[in-house]
Amino acid sequence: MDLDPKIPQYSTGDPNSFGWQTGRRRWPIIITQAIDDAYRAVAHCSDPEKQNEGKRIVEALTKLKYEVQHDRALTPLPDDGFPDVAVYNAELEQLGNPTWLKAPWLYTECYLFRRISTSFALSTHWKNYDVFARQKTSTFRSSRPAVLELAARYRDLITQLCSTSSSSSPEDVQKEELLFFEMCEICLWGNATDLSLLTSLTYEDIQKLQGSEARKKAEANILVNDLPSVFSHLIEAKQSGRKERRVDIVLDNAGFELFVDLVLAGYLLAAGLATHVVLHPKSIPWFVSDVLPSDFAALLNALAAPRWFYETPSEEEELQGKTPERLTEKEVEELGFLFQEWSRFHAEGQLVLRPNRVWTGPGSFWRLPKEAPELVEDLRESEVVVFKGDLNYRKLVGDAAWDPTTPFTEAIGPLGPGSGLNILALRTCKADVVVGLPPGKDEELKALDDGGGDSGARKWAWNGKWAVVSFSKGT
Repeated sequence: MDLDPKIPQYSTGDPNSFGWQTGRRRWPIIITQAIDDAYRAVAHCSDPEKQNEGKRIVEALTKLKYEVQHDRALTPLPDDGFPDVAVYNAELEQLGNPTWLKAPWLYTECYLFRRISTSFALSTHWKNYDVFARQKTSTFRSSRPAVLELAARYRDLITQLCSTSSSSSPEDVQKEELLFFEMCEICLWGNATDLSLLTSLTYEDIQKLQGSEARKKAEANILVNDLPSVFSHLIEAKQSGRKERRVDIVLDNAGFELFVDLVLAGYLLAAGLATHVVLHPKSIPWFVSDVLPSDFAALLNALAAPRWFYETPSEEEELQGKTPERLTEKEVEELGFLFQEWSRFHAEGQLVLRPNRVWTGPGSFWRLPKEAPELVEDLRESEVVVFKGDLNYRKLVGDAAWDPTTPFTEAIGPLGPGSGLNILALRTCKADVVVGLPPGKDEELKALDDGGGDSGARKWAWNGKWAVVSFSKGT
C-alpha cells in the first residue's frame, strides 16, 4: 500500500462509483454462477470422496456469498501453500479488516477471486478445477460469427504478407501502419466480451459486440489513441536490424479476446514487427473470464477440431432441442490454417506462455519494481508490453481517483518514463478511473444520456462503449 499513488482509491462504499454496484449486484451473481457450476460438477461425480469434498466447496462458496450480501468483515485467507496469501492478509490487516461493501474496490475484488481459488486449492481432488471454464467455453462458442469472419480475414492477410516482399517505401510503410491500426483495434474491441460484466446477456447480445461493422462504428469511441507512436516505435526497432525483438501481452479474457490477441500476435510475427511474442496468462481462475494456460490449449484444440467444438450440441442446446449449424468446408480450412500457424509459432518458441502469480496479486502495478524486480527487469527486454483490459489498466494507474486530464505517463508512476518499460494499455472502459483525456471531455461525456450528469458518477465509463489506447515510452 505504501507504494501506491497518494490519491484515494475507488471504494465499494461510494454510491457514485461502479464499485458500489459491483459489490451489491455483480458479485452475488458471479458467486451464484460459481456455486451452480460447482454443484453441477459434483452431481456428475461418481467418486464419493471427491463428491463430499465438492460439497464442502459449494458450502464455502455459499458462505462467501452470504458474507458479501450481508456486508460482513473480510477475513484472512487460509494458507493454501502459496506465498501471496501472506501478502493479501498483511494488506487486509493494514486496511483495518474492512467490510465487503465499505472497502477499496480493487483490493476487495481481487480478494474475492483469490478467496474462491483458495476454496479449491485446499482440496485434494479439485485443486486444478476452473469453476469458470464452462462459462468461458459457452461464450467462445457464442462468438462463432466473429471468429469465422476474422479467421477468413487473417488467412488472406497472412497469405498476402508471405507472398509480398518487404519494403520501406513511404507508401508501403503507410499501408503497414493502417494494417497495424486495424489489428490493434480488433484486439482492443475484443475486450468488449468480459464475462465478469456480461452476467445476463444473450447469444444475440454477445454477437452484437463483435464483427467488422461494430468495430468501424466504435472507432469514433476511442478517446485516446497513441497507436501512431507505438507503430513508429516498432518500425524503428524493425529497421534497426536487431535480431530479436520481443512484444509482451499481459492477457485479459479467454475465449474470443484470447482469439483476437493471437490474431494480433500472429500478425506481428508474420509482418516482422516482432520476432517473439510472450503471453502472460493468470495462474488461477480470475475475474471469471481471465486466461489460464489451459484456456490457450483449449482454444488451439477448438481450432484443431472445429466441427467437434462448434457442431456438438451443448447441454443447453440439447435441452432446447437445438442443433448447431454445420461449418462449411471453407470455414473448417480457415480455422485449420489458424491452428497450423499458431501451433507452429508455439512449437518453434516464437509464441510463449509465461504465467506469474504477480498478475493475481491484491494491489496496483506501482508495486512491481519493488515486489517483482526480476519480472520488471525481464519486461525491459520487450519492445512493447501490452496490458489488455480494464483490470490491468486499473492496476497500472492504481485505481485512484485521478483527475481525468492527468497524463497516462504520470498516472502509471514508477512504470512511466525513465523506467525502461514501453507500456501500451488497450482498454475498453468498464470502471471509474480514466486518465489522459483532453480538458472538457469528461464533462462532455457525462452530459450524454446515462453519462452520469451532475450526479458525480462517471457512468459513461462503466459499459465498455468507450476506449483508451495509451502508450508510455520507458526512455
